[in-house]
Amino acid sequence: MSQLLTILALDTCTETCSAALTVNGKVFAQIADAPREHSQRLLPMVDDVLAQAQVTLADVDLIAYGRGPGSFTGIRICTSMTQGLALGLDLPVIGISTLAAMAQAAITEAGATQVLCCIDARMNEVYWGQYIAQDGMAILVGEEHVSAPESIALLLDPRQDIHACGTGFDAYPQLLTLTPQTMPCTEARYPDAKYMLVLAQQGQQQGLHTSVDELAPVYLRDTVTWKKLPGRE
Repeated sequence: MSQLLTILALDTCTETCSAALTVNGKVFAQIADAPREHSQRLLPMVDDVLAQAQVTLADVDLIAYGRGPGSFTGIRICTSMTQGLALGLDLPVIGISTLAAMAQAAITEAGATQVLCCIDARMNEVYWGQYIAQDGMAILVGEEHVSAPESIALLLDPRQDIHACGTGFDAYPQLLTLTPQTMPCTEARYPDAKYMLVLAQQGQQQGLHTSVDELAPVYLRDTVTWKKLPGRE
């Protein structure tokens, strides 16, 4: 039997802000719909879940962070907060896809076997990924993409139910007509840190965790120019 790690998970990559902690198999979680308050809300949420579990940051074995895709600002907040928490105690970290977290929620809460996740990327584009359930876990089919909605190429089985998760379907409702078997999944409109915990446990067992120095956000869009704009940090 694999060891149960104490894992702290953080996400601020979309409109919601969330923190979750698993200790001895018990989960403690906080989530808020606070699009412009992530940097103010996240650390109090972390303090709250640690207090609920009656542990401290020093008891944490691994920090999982929402690595994107999502908003540039949200991803940067999540990664910088993770760096701040992990550096002092030299804690290992693991990046979890926001799309995978949404798919995991659909599998856990709605019993989904196939999931199409789409996040509104603005500029007439969506971030999207396709997942299947394997032993209760979200497994990526193909790759994550950013593209125009009409460019989505379905790799899932169109004869079976496909759960549609994310704000991309609100922005582009025509996506729900990709196949007759596509159905809205209200359980996973946004990523939630508590569904990152099981993905982080699995990723750690697969050796996908890194030192905090190797923390790697995923923007999907080419952001080289954006990073170098005058006045940006």
